[in-house]
Amino acid sequence: MSDAARYSAPRPWSALILRVLLWFVLIVFAIWFLLPAYVVVGTSLKDLDEIRGGSLLALPHELNFSAWRHAWSEACIGVECTGLKPYFWNSVSMALPGVVVSTLLGALTGYALTKWKFKGANLVFALILFGCFVPFQVVILPMAQTLGKIGITNTVYGLILVHSVYGLAFTTLFFRNYYVTIPDELVRAATIDGAGFFTIFHRIILPLSPPIIVVSVIWQFTQIWNDFLFGASFTTGGAQPITVAMNNLVNTTTGVKQYNVDMAAALITAAPTLLVYIFAGRYFVRGLTAGSVKG
Repeated sequence: MSDAARYSAPRPWSALILRVLLWFVLIVFAIWFLLPAYVVVGTSLKDLDEIRGGSLLALPHELNFSAWRHAWSEACIGVECTGLKPYFWNSVSMALPGVVVSTLLGALTGYALTKWKFKGANLVFALILFGCFVPFQVVILPMAQTLGKIGITNTVYGLILVHSVYGLAFTTLFFRNYYVTIPDELVRAATIDGAGFFTIFHRIILPLSPPIIVVSVIWQFTQIWNDFLFGASFTTGGAQPITVAMNNLVNTTTGVKQYNVDMAAALITAAPTLLVYIFAGRYFVRGLTAGSVKG
């Protein structure tokens, strides 16, 4: 046997050992990262007596969903004992329009900056890109003044505006980098045929955009749903989103600390974004890499 054939021959035992070691490491890390989630879910399904007398890692003796019902519709948040239900729908009413508006405006802006270039387009894009690095804390005061002047302070509409404006920099960045990869010849040919700005956008650009639309929707939904600072700064009482309501619930002291209710509230709050990444996470990665070839 030649030296080349000998060195290229398979080594089944060494490959098997490496594969076993790889799986062992992956399983250890998976257990390490999933252990807190296991504790949260398990605690939410136990009653208080079982939590006090048992181990955090022990399975519930029986499935008890009373903590979930209490967190959803009976828990006292401040002076109201309505549970998380109204605040959950506040977040839904805030997140869905905010995602749609910021995604649509980001698509239009990215399209204009790549296919209808004008003098100073690169400067405009640089200024928009700068908005991605502006911390939340910097815009709280001017945002509060703006919301007060237009009369939508302490409303869901105010939060929709705030998140749409703040998210526009990110969605523009996503769409601009994706649209750079689309050949300019398509736009030129449509222009010669008499198509205008919005016709080309609707008939040509949007049908090619599903991968980056998925990225924008997942990113914006996650950012808006998980936001705490804007919700705590611009709303009070019944207009607050679920993240602020959950914080208030956990920090509300009404006698005995109900750890099972707190864990159930945390899971209810995290469920929408968790489900989004479970069912659409792979499309998020595909969409990000789709615009990485050119630009």
